[in-house]
Amino acid sequence: MNTAVRETFSSEAAPEVLDALRQIAEAQGRQFEAVLDEALRDYIDRQQKERPRRHVMDSFASSLDEFDSLYRELAK
Repeated sequence: MNTAVRETFSSEAAPEVLDALRQIAEAQGRQFEAVLDEALRDYIDRQQKERPRRHVMDSFASSLDEFDSLYRELAK
């Protein structure tokens, strides 16, 4: 994720949503802004239906790296 450039914005959200994000950030030892950024990116990924989500493709690539020879044998 490119986090070098940041832009401040103002918005409103339900208190329980913000509380849940704050609890996640605290439990993971992360900043609230980082958790919010991740949540927004995940939402964007899900909305862009023409391509698979980033974490799915990362897992697929990792699986290919690890099990390439097995997949080739199974394909025979």
